[in-house]
Amino acid sequence: MLDWQQCAAVERRPGKVSGAWLFKGTRVPVKALFENLEDGARVDDFLEWFPGVSHEQVEAVLEYAGRSLAVA
Repeated sequence: MLDWQQCAAVERRPGKVSGAWLFKGTRVPVKALFENLEDGARVDDFLEWFPGVSHEQVEAVLEYAGRSLAVA
């Protein structure tokens, strides 16, 4: 499991959206990005559907998740 505390683009606050990891400054769960991508959405689609999320935040989340797959 990823330690999202190390990703500056996200935050978690008790009592906010059931404590889920969110894109910082929004109520959009990080999980929503991955679910939409898995369902065939493009990043541009996601950004259109969730205008509070920035392209930079999405890039940071995808880069962070990608680094977790790197072999040490």
